[in-house]
Amino acid sequence: MAWAQDAVLTYHNDPYRTGLNLHETILRPSDINGASFGKLFTQRVDGNVYTQPLYVPHLSIGGVTHNVIFVATEHDSVYAFDADTYQAPLWHVNFLDAAAGVTTVSVEDAGGCKQIAPEIGITDTPVIDLTTNTLYLVAMTKLVSGRGTQFFQELHALELSSGAEKFGGPCTLGAMSPGVGDGGAMDILNPRSYKNRSGLALVNGTVYIAFTSHCDFNNWGTYHGWLIGYNAQAVTQQEGVFNVTPDGSEGSIWSSGDAPSVDKVGNLYVETANGTFDADQGGHDYSSSILRLSGTGTSFLKVADYFTPSNQGDLSDHDQDVGSVGQILLPDTYGSSAHHHLLTGGDKTGEIYLLDRDHLGGYRNGKGGSDAVVQEFHAAALHNNQCFSTPACFDGFVYWSMVAQPLKAYHLTHGRYRTRASSETPEKFAYPGCTPSVSSDGKRNGIVWAIQPGKTAVLRAYDATNLAHELYNSTQAAGRRDSTGSPNNKFTPPTIINGKVYVPTSNSLVVYGLFPASSMP
Repeated sequence: MAWAQDAVLTYHNDPYRTGLNLHETILRPSDINGASFGKLFTQRVDGNVYTQPLYVPHLSIGGVTHNVIFVATEHDSVYAFDADTYQAPLWHVNFLDAAAGVTTVSVEDAGGCKQIAPEIGITDTPVIDLTTNTLYLVAMTKLVSGRGTQFFQELHALELSSGAEKFGGPCTLGAMSPGVGDGGAMDILNPRSYKNRSGLALVNGTVYIAFTSHCDFNNWGTYHGWLIGYNAQAVTQQEGVFNVTPDGSEGSIWSSGDAPSVDKVGNLYVETANGTFDADQGGHDYSSSILRLSGTGTSFLKVADYFTPSNQGDLSDHDQDVGSVGQILLPDTYGSSAHHHLLTGGDKTGEIYLLDRDHLGGYRNGKGGSDAVVQEFHAAALHNNQCFSTPACFDGFVYWSMVAQPLKAYHLTHGRYRTRASSETPEKFAYPGCTPSVSSDGKRNGIVWAIQPGKTAVLRAYDATNLAHELYNSTQAAGRRDSTGSPNNKFTPPTIINGKVYVPTSNSLVVYGLFPASSMP
């Protein structure tokens, strides 16, 4: 499946989460060099950006048509910027009100967990519905009043042209599910205990929101992984709930920022983190697994199929999440006559799984109790080469990043990986690695883009057919001409569209592109 990339409306570009823009006709490898390509401008924002920038072309704001890039921050702000020129925000909304006691959530409020610091606001990549011109996101806030301190997770539905609330938003989120994991007959989502780390998904008129804990602890009781659906045009109406571990604990859904993947018929796919697993014994707990979920309406989402590694107990005991990796659904061209529809995912140890998403494989259903998978292999060279990333794909290749290893390209032929990388970058990527994106004009002009973490984030571009060939990096120009000027935040991919590359950092959006001929250095 291919999606026309006139817009980027969701995490990693499309519902499969491939990270691929097949319709980039402006940026060609021959032009991506320090002479003709570089930093165009920087837009400052009021907080950390953990989200992928989203892009809508030809949007009318105040009677003027703009290409628009949307950015959300941990200071509970959303910005709409002109995507092509430096100017004041087209609009900016903020969900805080200090005078009324509404603030962001601090590290201390999150039990000392520093995974998102120094404040927690909007962590999820939003999702946009162009049929209604609506942007959906979840904001976490704290209210200090005469009634004490309260914590809120709220779903906002914003009009693209103004940032105004619509469809009855915001909606204060909550969930309950049958289960004894919390010690009673029902499990309850406590908003203080969770953050929305994964991107949002929009499926058949329902917005889906996944939740994970703060770190691997909870000072306020047992925690679970949750996936909750709300009606996109009546956001206070809850349409589906899934609790990963209703009779146990843990099983977060975070996937290093990846959103649930969605297939052609609307099934959702997620990876879950360490915790209780008893599905093989007739139970309802699905930690350390890759799940296919189905069922909509005013009912609970159901597990239609699942895969759990045969060593899930050992993975959970040693905090080696399956849930640290983002899953992608591979285009049908990657499949074979035996396995038409493939999914690839992994775990924190650097194990890569290739699954038939029509028959995910269950638990120990292979020969001798092994994994019933299409293929699995270990891509991490050393114990500390863990995986905190979502791969990207292009023209038969899948691009994987492990901590302290080069970014590597693996080729699939006849529905299987060649387990020796076909190429790799000269550079290694420090923790947490990178989440790559790819731009191309069909099968031509493939470019792999990655943000290298560090005190100053570095944008790098590689030939998609040979990662050893670096086309560009933001340190190669004289002085600091192309420097991002800031570190990047974990798991944020760049957005590439319409001849520009948008790089989120700790306090800005940095925009790269081709220099006008009159202003080339």
